[in-house]
Amino acid sequence: MYQRTVPTPFGDLTLVEEDGAIVALEWRRVCVDDSTDLLDEAAAQLAAYAAGTRETFDLPLRVKGSVFQRDVCAAMSAIPFGHTCTYGDIAKRLGVPAQAIGQACGGNPIPVIIPCHRVMGAKGLTGFSGAGGVETKVALLRHEGAGGFLI
Repeated sequence: MYQRTVPTPFGDLTLVEEDGAIVALEWRRVCVDDSTDLLDEAAAQLAAYAAGTRETFDLPLRVKGSVFQRDVCAAMSAIPFGHTCTYGDIAKRLGVPAQAIGQACGGNPIPVIIPCHRVMGAKGLTGFSGAGGVETKVALLRHEGAGGFLI
């Protein structure tokens, strides 16, 4: 397993690579930054996203977890930059209760790259499992120009 920390306006984000894929993104700093071709590219893409010059990620990802967790992560990945949808929207697509979607979003191992911050409750803003909680979610949405719902 290899790790690299990228400082961003949303906090220090550590990318985790395992067997040629990004398997996690965590709000923390590591003491030693590894260098692999994939981590170099992932760090560059994440820095460009944070700088506002990149809207999508093109990286090999591996979501550990159930088929359901992977399906929810795939649905979140399909939400375009600057847009949001609700837990209910994803629930309808997958044929499951919205509460199950909320739990899977909270278990997203690769936040930001798999944009769980773009998923909202039926009545608007809900929690966020990343460091800083809802404030970080709001910062990410504002960064993407999707913060209009806050007005």
